[in-house]
Amino acid sequence: METVQLAIADASYAAALRELLERSGTRQVHSVDVPDPSLAGVIVVDSEVLDRLPFPLLKPERVVLITRNDPQHLSRAWNAGIRSVVFCDDPLNTAVLAIMAAELRLPKACSADPRWAAPHAATGSGGITPADKRTKTNANASTHPAETGANEAKAREKRG
Repeated sequence: METVQLAIADASYAAALRELLERSGTRQVHSVDVPDPSLAGVIVVDSEVLDRLPFPLLKPERVVLITRNDPQHLSRAWNAGIRSVVFCDDPLNTAVLAIMAAELRLPKACSADPRWAAPHAATGSGGITPADKRTKTNANASTHPAETGANEAKAREKRG
């Protein structure tokens, strides 16, 4: 179950957002005055709370900022490393999507455990090699341009 800390001064906005988040039954939502960065999960703040948080932020990728479209607030969010910003006038569903995106960026228990890491994870390629990308029909075909042209010429000779 994911944890979401809501630190939003607008009580009606916070209550409506909390209701939407709790509706799925997959989140524990805590309304707080000041979020606790030591707790796992997503932190949703408004500009007032962001101004009170210590910098640099601990794991800013899990923070969702609800703010006005104000260059100073946006600049502060950018400098803090916040990846998710929702404007106050946006629909609540937009805020929910931003929170879901932040949840997806959170490290999962299995991925943090080296015993669960795939042997190819260190390659950075996801284990896909050029040979894996070829289909069965062209698995034996060459990808070198000169050889491809020669293979096409042989195929034309056979056909005709």
